[in-house]
Amino acid sequence: MPWTTDLIGYLAAALTTCSFVPQAWLTFRTRDVRGISLGMYSAFTVGVSLWLLYGVLVGAWPIVLANAVTLALASVILGMKVRYG
Repeated sequence: MPWTTDLIGYLAAALTTCSFVPQAWLTFRTRDVRGISLGMYSAFTVGVSLWLLYGVLVGAWPIVLANAVTLALASVILGMKVRYG
């Protein structure tokens, strides 16, 4: 892949993953999961897992990195929803 294609992938990965961090941080800090849908977060976490697997299978490192970080954050929030929700 040309370096510009990889650059676009890494930029997209950074922006989408970073956009998720403030909400995750707020949830970690407050433990307030009332506004989080268990069904939505379950589907989201499975979807991110599949994107991660896809990235690994095709060797797309921007997809792998972004979804590994997002999966970690989403899994913790989903766990908090199950525990505190």
